[in-house]
Amino acid sequence: MEDYNKIIESLNIKFVKARKLSMLKSVRINNYYDIENSLIRIHKGNISFGSPEVSVKEGDILFVPAGRPIKICFGNAASAPAMNRDEFTNSQVNFFDKWQPSSELSESFSQIMLDVKVFDSVSFFRSLDIPAFVIEKDNIMCNLIDNIINEERDTKAGRERMMAMLTEQLVITIVRYILTQKIFVEKLATNSTYFKDPRLISIFNYIKENLDSDLSNKQLASVANVSEDYVGQYFKMLTGINPQDYIEYQRMEKAVNLLRTSKKSIRVIGSDVGYKDTAYFCRRFKMMFGLPAGRMRKRESLILDINNK
Repeated sequence: MEDYNKIIESLNIKFVKARKLSMLKSVRINNYYDIENSLIRIHKGNISFGSPEVSVKEGDILFVPAGRPIKICFGNAASAPAMNRDEFTNSQVNFFDKWQPSSELSESFSQIMLDVKVFDSVSFFRSLDIPAFVIEKDNIMCNLIDNIINEERDTKAGRERMMAMLTEQLVITIVRYILTQKIFVEKLATNSTYFKDPRLISIFNYIKENLDSDLSNKQLASVANVSEDYVGQYFKMLTGINPQDYIEYQRMEKAVNLLRTSKKSIRVIGSDVGYKDTAYFCRRFKMMFGLPAGRMRKRESLILDINNK
């Protein structure tokens, strides 16, 4: 248990956004994906996911780890039109609307987006390589989600601090749920070994601080004080992913954050995350996320439009 306490202490947890929506009509998304972890609490109606499909019952929570594309259906699966993520991005206002007290009888769900990183460097739940899963009838987690939604809508003093505290409680409760329900415990034990290796943590931190610079295996080897021939094997042995794939994910994650929070051009954003060739950056971005960088920015504005109606 002491190892798990160390893991929890190492986590940097950040609230990203929250929303409560009514479903206007059913929709199936073939490659639902987000760069952050997502918790979707069903208030009323139906959601199913995966292949074969698993139903999420009213009162349950669907947890989707960061970077894990899944098939998901909001509403009645029999009548839901199938879309890819790009098509859904352009039309989601036709399927969801901001929840109002007057719409309490309609199908609805709450969604919390949060970022969880180890030593503020590597995405925690993604690194564990766990799939999306259902959290059944957990009143503590449901109350935390409701409280975060309420704080996000409020203007009381201390709102930001309260949301940060509630989000930390929510993440700890998820880890406790995994441990008490004995799900993914083997993955948690196997894929968290890098927490104990200071050389690997040094690589993580170096990558984070130098995404716009040379991140060749030769450079990483000098950071970790291992040979260039060995550094790739060493990194993959501890993390399950080769270093260049990890670097690309970190670069794209930062690019998404810049698209969401800045007005920088796509050319500048590509350069900021280490891509000097804008066309190549755009190709890699679309390959990873299934939609162009410009559409990702539009997608975020659509989400904001729904929340601000």
